Amino acid sequence: MNALKWIIGIVSVLALLLGGLWFLQGTGLVTIEPIACIGECEPLEGPSTTWTAFGLMLVLAALVGIWFVTRR
Repeated sequence: MNALKWIIGIVSVLALLLGGLWFLQGTGLVTIEPIACIGECEPLEGPSTTWTAFGLMLVLAALVGIWFVTRR
């Protein structure tokens, strides 16, 4: 069971970082140019409610995962 908690912890931390990035991009506080595009890639212009919501949901799910791993 200890290995499962390690895996959940690592995935949760990565999800927290990714969700935070999505949230910041969705609010317009961070802008990053597309790196590897296949087809027509356009940068995110201005705030996006969709990316903000998905980022917040992923952050919340990651926090639940971290809580699960750290509880006794």
